[in-house]
Amino acid sequence: MRSITPQLTAEMRAHVGSENVAKAPPFQIATFRNLVEHIAHLSYLNPDHLLFYRGQNTDFLNKAGSTTIYPGVYRSENSSKEELRHRFALLEQACKELVRRWTESKLEGLRDIRQKTYVQWSILQHYGVLETPLLDVTHSLRVACSFAQHDCSSDQSIVYVLGLPQVTNRISINSEDDLVNVRLLSICPPSALRPHFQEGFLAGTTDVSWEFEDKTDLDFRNRLIAKFSIPTGATFWGKGFNSIPKQSLYPANDKVQRLCEGLRESLKAELQSGDLGEFMKAWTNLESYIFAQARQISSRSIAQRNLSLRDSIDLLEGEGTISRSVAQELQTLRQYRNTVVHSPSKVEPDSTIKAIATAKELLRQLNSR
Repeated sequence: MRSITPQLTAEMRAHVGSENVAKAPPFQIATFRNLVEHIAHLSYLNPDHLLFYRGQNTDFLNKAGSTTIYPGVYRSENSSKEELRHRFALLEQACKELVRRWTESKLEGLRDIRQKTYVQWSILQHYGVLETPLLDVTHSLRVACSFAQHDCSSDQSIVYVLGLPQVTNRISINSEDDLVNVRLLSICPPSALRPHFQEGFLAGTTDVSWEFEDKTDLDFRNRLIAKFSIPTGATFWGKGFNSIPKQSLYPANDKVQRLCEGLRESLKAELQSGDLGEFMKAWTNLESYIFAQARQISSRSIAQRNLSLRDSIDLLEGEGTISRSVAQELQTLRQYRNTVVHSPSKVEPDSTIKAIATAKELLRQLNSR
């Protein structure tokens, strides 16, 4: 995607100093009203861009100490082309299964679900089935702030301000900026309640795939206009404003949510077959647990970088969450998994059965702690 140079207020320019916005610390904000006033100035100073917002618990930094905002499928600094190709293959199969289940359910919107890949990705992403090449954003500052505060273990959370091209259609494609913006309120069928309550959009690069020349072209820090640090307490909202409750952002009786929950469970068993597939399924469950535990430990710092799997294992060992012997087993299994992904022909059939058992036993031990 094409990078932009944000226009900032004098106060924010002084805060950023010689750094760019991505590398500078977040701008501290005390109240929602104060944030709205800053956004008003930024909107006026950047008339060529439509402002969108993304709320997060932490400011994820890369190894260079710069904010990084990748769509979920591209996250992890050490993702190889082979692994990304595998992720896109899983995504393609998930799309086919989504269409099949949607047809059987007789929900509205089948035509769009069948014909538009971006709609399929939007449903899978927004309902937490699989990560896609699209990034969740919102046009509502209140929604972004509410998301930033929910489940945050720190006393501060983050709101990103992104400058995107003007929205002209349900699926707006801007070839000059190499960006696509999906307006979920227009494209999702009425039975999909969640996008309507969240005023959600999904943005990504055009012509996306696992093949690219430079991964940084996929990073939405290229469109970052500002990043704010807001208090997580109720005092942030002040008189006349309030956070949107989590149950309102994730409404009950959502038919698409029920469909996607069933799809998510079925994918664990249906997307892959054979011993290698069984190992990858067991490994994915174990990997998810490791990352979740590592993020919980590191969330005490608002400047949290994306941890590699190796770093996450080292962090858990250093904190005493796992023993040295378990850490060594995990590292050995991690190396085996790399062989499975990059050179499956080199994997001995008998070793896979043992690796499956090891992965499941390690996860059982970790869950029993």
